[in-house]
Amino acid sequence: MHCKKWLTALMIGCFLLIQNLSAQEWQTNFEKAKDLAQKNDNNIVLVFQGSDWCAPCIKLDREVWSTDEFQNLAKDRFVMLKADFPRKQKNRLPEAQEEHNKMLASKYNPNGYFPFVVVLDASGKVLGETAYEKTTPKAYFSKLNAF
Repeated sequence: MHCKKWLTALMIGCFLLIQNLSAQEWQTNFEKAKDLAQKNDNNIVLVFQGSDWCAPCIKLDREVWSTDEFQNLAKDRFVMLKADFPRKQKNRLPEAQEEHNKMLASKYNPNGYFPFVVVLDASGKVLGETAYEKTTPKAYFSKLNAF
């Protein structure tokens, strides 16, 4: 019986590890994102979102960012950078992260649009901008890739 419990726990652990490995790896630090983009010759997709209050942001996450299709297409092409602006106290970011996100917003999203997606080259130069669109993950990837 003890062996069954151990085996079950091992299987659950492996499943969770595989889930995490396949999930989109979001960066939250601009300098780290630029370093990764330069190292891997990628562009940066900077996403301004309100993860706990902005309905189109939540839809964009559910319909595009969180899909296996988008993640598989983007993994070798983009460094994904998230600038989140949650409103609920329970989701509050550390103060340093809040300041970092505000700095990114002042430079790349001065009008305060949500969601707002900015494609940057590895040096931080803007290549294109977009927002939520009701489309497929592949079509959204193609749009970002065209910038």
